[in-house]
Amino acid sequence: MKHLAGADPELVLLSSGYRELERIPLSDMTREEINRLVVELGFYRKETPDAPVPEEFQRAPAKPRAASEEAKKDPVPEAKGVAGQEL
Repeated sequence: MKHLAGADPELVLLSSGYRELERIPLSDMTREEINRLVVELGFYRKETPDAPVPEEFQRAPAKPRAASEEAKKDPVPEAKGVAGQEL
């Protein structure tokens, strides 16, 4: 998470090579909608801040990319953020 003063909030999904995959504007979304979106993208939400993150969520899996030339160039699984971090 990176705060930019004056910028509209958006969720930026990155590949494991830190390439930008998608930007999702958050300005018009409620906290509940944002939390639902993060779950739909495949992120794990910890029950408590100090709870361990299950192994299958260590790399913060998210929805798979569509087959494209970029996907063929970067076959490494994506890391989409910090697992278990609440927005």
